[in-house]
Amino acid sequence: MKVTVVGLGKIGLPLAVQIAGRGHHTVGADVDEAVVRAVEEARPPFPNEADLDERLAKVVADGFLTATTDTAAAVAGSDVVVVVVPLYVDADRHPAFSAIDAATREVGRGLRPGTLVTYETTLPVGTTRNRIAPGLGAASGLRPGADFSLAFSPERVSSGRVFCDLARYPKLVGGIDEESGRRAAVFYASALDFDDRDDLPRPNGVWDLGSAEAAELAKLAETTYRDVNIALANQFALYAQRIGVDFHRIAEACNSQPFSHLHRPGIAVGGHCIPVYPWFYLGGDPSATVVRAAREANAAMPERCVDLLAERYGDLAGAAVVVLGACYRGGVKETAFSGVFATVEALRRRGARPLVEDPLLTAEEITGLGFEPYRRGTAVDAAVVQADHAAYQQLSPGDLPGVKVVLDGRAVLDPARWPGVAVVTLGRGHR
Repeated sequence: MKVTVVGLGKIGLPLAVQIAGRGHHTVGADVDEAVVRAVEEARPPFPNEADLDERLAKVVADGFLTATTDTAAAVAGSDVVVVVVPLYVDADRHPAFSAIDAATREVGRGLRPGTLVTYETTLPVGTTRNRIAPGLGAASGLRPGADFSLAFSPERVSSGRVFCDLARYPKLVGGIDEESGRRAAVFYASALDFDDRDDLPRPNGVWDLGSAEAAELAKLAETTYRDVNIALANQFALYAQRIGVDFHRIAEACNSQPFSHLHRPGIAVGGHCIPVYPWFYLGGDPSATVVRAAREANAAMPERCVDLLAERYGDLAGAAVVVLGACYRGGVKETAFSGVFATVEALRRRGARPLVEDPLLTAEEITGLGFEPYRRGTAVDAAVVQADHAAYQQLSPGDLPGVKVVLDGRAVLDPARWPGVAVVTLGRGHR
């Protein structure tokens, strides 16, 4: 098939490479000329995606993947169009559709009868049918479901391990009509490889959920579940802190039987997904009190962790406090909705002088985020571990001269490596 993938970000580019690797002639379309140029030169435009370098080089060299900024032209020559353009929330926590709407217009300008269009961007329930279908129809003059097929198939992968996740998890699809769903299932079965798994209720592969709305809800449900579970774990961890027990050991014990699946507590929930998608869900189901309470509880965790630091350190006014980790997750160079922002603000409200360090970011990049960068070896009074970078496991007091208290918000430090320093680990209380 001839396929266009619209959006060559951290999810879209690996997906385009995967599709091209299965022998489909694929065009990657993106509005960023630098990204398009990098792809054409077989250079990954972002770091740390496993196997992307080699796979990208191969499909470009073999002629199965090209790139362009002209989305409409690429779509005009395609049998299948896959849209992976980000959807954000605005200051009022409402979906900001501008990028999706712009991509939809460009796809519609090039759309031809008989084309299959699938959207992988996580969307509020009903968006595919009630917003995207009319948008494509208006831009193309074609009738959704009659002249072209339209389906939703949520991406279910994480940055850094996209190829692994594409094979590991079933591909969920749902069309605006039965034929759209069928065509999407056929396409993805031809484009993806799937691991054998005996832990699933049916064979791993493409699972047609019957409608676009069902597929949209499936993605919101699985990510919102994680937010709610993390919030519950955080509540347990804070209580364990107060009564002097180790919640990490407790969670391990609870999860030894199959009816408990407690997640890890942490100082923050970051990234484009988990902090955002519960708001998409609440837009359709505003009475979901559990979802709202969990989101608010997780958003408050940086402040609660700074409270724990202050309880042990004392008055933070004037204290130099280094926040270790600007990225939202260890090993991933991405700061979207990172807990670093709320942590720094909480420290500033207490009169502290926050500094920020991250092994994946340069001092200039940290300055660009609005923070004062920390240079390893400079004297500090306290520290907060915000991201679980592997490098932090090897830290010791010599790396942070003068440090008196460390709040480990990710349970990555070995307290035995910190003689003479008070290490307060979230969820690990001591009698």
